[in-house]
Amino acid sequence: MEFDLIELVGMAAGCCTTLAFLPQVLHTWRTRSVADLSLRMYCLLAFGVSLWLVYGFSVGSLSIVLANSVTLVLASSILAMKIVYGRRPSAGDFDRRPK
Repeated sequence: MEFDLIELVGMAAGCCTTLAFLPQVLHTWRTRSVADLSLRMYCLLAFGVSLWLVYGFSVGSLSIVLANSVTLVLASSILAMKIVYGRRPSAGDFDRRPK
């Protein structure tokens, strides 16, 4: 793989878009609140990112492979939390029971 200016631009773009997921991952992990997250969206996102990985490997693009590898980990983390925490009642749910 040849490293050039365009590859650097690709890595910068990948860092920006990938790091955009970090606040959501941290917020979801801290609050365990997943009610407003779309399961379908994160399933589709994980599938799409997986396809980008296949593409990145096939064309030999380090920026695509690195960015989408990290994005897949972050998106999969949110997806896993949506599945796990979505089945558990949150602390606030106990306060909403009819009296």
